[in-house]
Amino acid sequence: MIFPIRDDQPRFSTPFVNYFIIGLNIAVYFLVEPPAYSQALDILTAQFGLIPHDLTRAVAGAPQYPLLASLLTIFTSMFLHGNFLHILGNLWFLWIFGDNVEDYLGHFPYLIFYLLCGVAAALTDVAINPLSKVPMIGASGAIAGIMGAYIVLYPRARVQMLVLLIVFITFWWLPAWVFLGFWFLFQFIATSLTTTAANHQTGGIAFAAHVGGFVAGLIMIKMFPRRAGSYRYGTW
Repeated sequence: MIFPIRDDQPRFSTPFVNYFIIGLNIAVYFLVEPPAYSQALDILTAQFGLIPHDLTRAVAGAPQYPLLASLLTIFTSMFLHGNFLHILGNLWFLWIFGDNVEDYLGHFPYLIFYLLCGVAAALTDVAINPLSKVPMIGASGAIAGIMGAYIVLYPRARVQMLVLLIVFITFWWLPAWVFLGFWFLFQFIATSLTTTAANHQTGGIAFAAHVGGFVAGLIMIKMFPRRAGSYRYGTW
């Protein structure tokens, strides 16, 4: 098992928006969401999670599926999580990679970039699984977009990994392009293997959203202007 601990890419501004997004997700989880695996949480996610079937029916004009309400779930689903490990894993990756992307873009553009990555991730999942009636929740699609931007901006940065080899624990430093590249490859393969009719109804990890968010981050980071005075690779 390997898990990222930190990166060595310096930042030169305080990532206020990244802190805000992390704090908002934590606040929703602890103050709004019912206990994990409860019926109340199922009801909440059915109402505010993104259900691909409902969105596709709404876009098709079905009167029993209001279009505005279905579109809003693209955003509300980004701030809901199924359990503590779900939110912990997502926000840890955002903590490691988000600050440098915000440093590059600036505060408000970073917020827009994050939300657009989340939208792209959600729509990718809907496009691949349009008949799914399982609510999709979590910030991982948007965070995947941040990771896609990071690999473009800072491929030579290094990521420290905690490596568990049976009973031995060690630490490795890997180039960002290696770690994030293999992460994306795993998501892509998993998307191909899990895109089945059964998965539309049983749920699981939304690998397609991860792929869509990551690719969106790769592409869009070139469309956003760099914040004036921001650093890249430690130079002006």
